[in-house]
Amino acid sequence: MSSQILRPDETAPEQGGLAPGDSVPGSPVPGGPVPGGSAPRLVRGNDYTVLDPPELGAFPPSLRVSVVVPAYNGQDKLDLVLAGLAAQTYPEALTEVLVVDNGSSPPLRLPEIRPAGTRLIVCEVPGRANARNAGLAAATGDVVHWLDSDVVADRHEVEAHMRWHHLAPYLVVTSYLRFTTAPLPAPEVVRSTADLGGLFEPAEPHEWLVDLVRRTDGLTANPGRAFSLHVGGATSVGRRLIETAGPMDEELFLGQDTEMGYRLAQAGAVFIPEPLARGFHLGPSMRMRDKQPIDRVSHALIGDRIPQYRWLRAHPARQWKVPYLEVVVEAAGYEDTRATVDAVLAGTVPDVSVLLTGPWETFEPERRAPLTDPRLDLALIRGHYAHEGRVRFAPTAAERVAPFRLCLPAGWVPEEDTLAKLLDLAVDDGHGLVGVLLAESPDGLATARLERRAAFARAALVLAPPASAGATGAAVSWPAGAASGERAGDAIGDAIDDVVDEVYGALWVDGEKLGFVPAAQAVAAKGRRMAYRARLETEAEVVKLTKEVERLRGQVGKWRDEAGRWRKSAVDLRREVGGLRREVARLKAGRLRTMIKRISVRRGVPAPSEPLNGPAASAGGAPGAAADVERANGTPPTGE
Repeated sequence: MSSQILRPDETAPEQGGLAPGDSVPGSPVPGGPVPGGSAPRLVRGNDYTVLDPPELGAFPPSLRVSVVVPAYNGQDKLDLVLAGLAAQTYPEALTEVLVVDNGSSPPLRLPEIRPAGTRLIVCEVPGRANARNAGLAAATGDVVHWLDSDVVADRHEVEAHMRWHHLAPYLVVTSYLRFTTAPLPAPEVVRSTADLGGLFEPAEPHEWLVDLVRRTDGLTANPGRAFSLHVGGATSVGRRLIETAGPMDEELFLGQDTEMGYRLAQAGAVFIPEPLARGFHLGPSMRMRDKQPIDRVSHALIGDRIPQYRWLRAHPARQWKVPYLEVVVEAAGYEDTRATVDAVLAGTVPDVSVLLTGPWETFEPERRAPLTDPRLDLALIRGHYAHEGRVRFAPTAAERVAPFRLCLPAGWVPEEDTLAKLLDLAVDDGHGLVGVLLAESPDGLATARLERRAAFARAALVLAPPASAGATGAAVSWPAGAASGERAGDAIGDAIDDVVDEVYGALWVDGEKLGFVPAAQAVAAKGRRMAYRARLETEAEVVKLTKEVERLRGQVGKWRDEAGRWRKSAVDLRREVGGLRREVARLKAGRLRTMIKRISVRRGVPAPSEPLNGPAASAGGAPGAAADVERANGTPPTGE
């Protein structure tokens, strides 16, 4: 298979942008050379299936990889891990292995069977994150490959990772691990065995990871959760991504891998599960042994740092280290700025912070004649929010890891639920940019922008100049200045927006329909006490209406019972009427026969039940008998 890319003599689609999965015409190759010399295709969301990695052994490798192995004791297992790395098919000249001894007793040593470029580093500060950061600081590769000291990699494992990293600089690749309890073989056996399954099977899969991949169609169906794939057992990360995201959080003692995965996602990462990269974990994992205690500790810590885990942030009011939404407002007039900031803080999105941009570092208020100070409003703004924990002051849109950022001009006020509706538009449809048209005037357009951090970081990586092979490259961050409207050149800003549209999608909406209004038209936000009382009144009304509904349901039940009785009475009445009709018919017929019989006896005419040729008939009957019969039947006799 070959990648469907635009050749230099081809043009982009006529719609004015690239189709999802297309390459960037004329763009440099990020991260290193791509097989065939073509630019990488753009990945939309986490749909890495548009990339076409080469077959194993079918591409010329050029990127260096640093395998970082943090270890604490377990020399026998470390010997097997290094023996597995010594048998890798990826070029040894492009591989370095950094073993970080995190205070083992006795100290770890490098065994005889190991890759040529193996170094031993000592990190005395205990902790998984500290050990990894020590290895990261010493790493020189274009790609950093985390590998636990009890994971023996299949001989193609590193190459299976690196074939992806040659395509783009923003990829995170994870191996498929199997957990074995088989007896430990000798290191020389591991190095010489082509298929490790013969040594370590039967083994159990990483059920949680396999289930996550299955439920998300290979992580392509739910890009917001793809970062959970970043597990430290056997994961590789592009160096430029790490420089953007930063090292592991040393404050955490559990959940470091997941937290770093979140920051890698915000740096623009695409997460890839690679079934050709296999490894065997020697023994069950810590989570397999103590899942509930680990979840208890991990959830207590990472909830403060990962806004995407909404179920860990159920509290209606408290603040978190990393907010879900950061609203950037450029300080202007005091009244307008205060109206905007107060409305943001009083909305239905409690997981929010505000960044006020302005010349705060060089600003000093006038103290002798403050009322004549031309920058009095800045002094009022800073004084008003100086002790509000949710408001920060910075000269520009300083970098944070909130997944969403809203750039809102001062003087525009969102209604109570406006920010929640705006976030729903971005989250539900996966947009990287939601533009809001606030007003149009002869001076231009007033707009707001909701930006998805991961989308803009991905766009910056796509547009950044490539790092030379063997170099670490430059860190790329969310474009500063976009928040305040002072973007670094319209051409650069438009280019970033175009790429964001391709990799995540963009949408423009009417601000008035969402509930943005000028400050002069805004309704004062309700205080918490008022909202509390309104909620109590609403709850009381709900209880009252619920009781009324139950009463009406009971009344309806009575009416149904009464209607049933009426239906039964109607059926009985119809039966009685039918019986009466039959009785009337019977009585009429009986009275007619009785009358005829009487007339017949009196006149000598036989009754209808007697034969007409009886004795009376033979005697000729009495004169006038026929007339009597006719009168009885209601017809006049003949001759009358």
